[in-house]
Amino acid sequence: MFYCFLADGFEETEALAPVDILRRAGIAVTTVGVGGKVIAGSHKIPVTADITLDEFTAEDMQGVILPGGMPGVKNLYAEQRVLDTVNKAYQNDLFVCAICAAPMILGRLGIVSGRKATCFPGFEDELKGAEVTGEKVVVDGKVITAKGAGCALDFGFAITAQVAGEETACRIASSMQC
Repeated sequence: MFYCFLADGFEETEALAPVDILRRAGIAVTTVGVGGKVIAGSHKIPVTADITLDEFTAEDMQGVILPGGMPGVKNLYAEQRVLDTVNKAYQNDLFVCAICAAPMILGRLGIVSGRKATCFPGFEDELKGAEVTGEKVVVDGKVITAKGAGCALDFGFAITAQVAGEETACRIASSMQC
């Protein structure tokens, strides 16, 4: 199971596009509302999360997805259970995926140190010890980072390719006319 954490101010496209792609590929993904069941995105679009953080357990976790958006990323970073879950995923060699400003969380936790990574321009200094590539999407082992909302589909396809194979990712992309 992948868990996509949503906090008030998250970037809607960066969360929902990858969730949609993973679900099309048959990969289990659950959205987790940090602070409640209905979370307002950065463009004031209310999204009903599948579960709340209070209902969340990481027992069947395959990976985490952190969307960007402000103040969504700041709100994710302020929640210790989110940070603990990201660390647990990383320490157990599970997928850790972050897009836009969210890779700064990975930088602050030391997860991208010694790895290639990317982020929204202006957040590069937060990726402590990383080789910041500036590419749309970077896959370095099980750490997957992406640049921003315009890369959200590519981000979802990259996660899908790593989990279900390149053929599945290409099939889903083709079916979506990408």
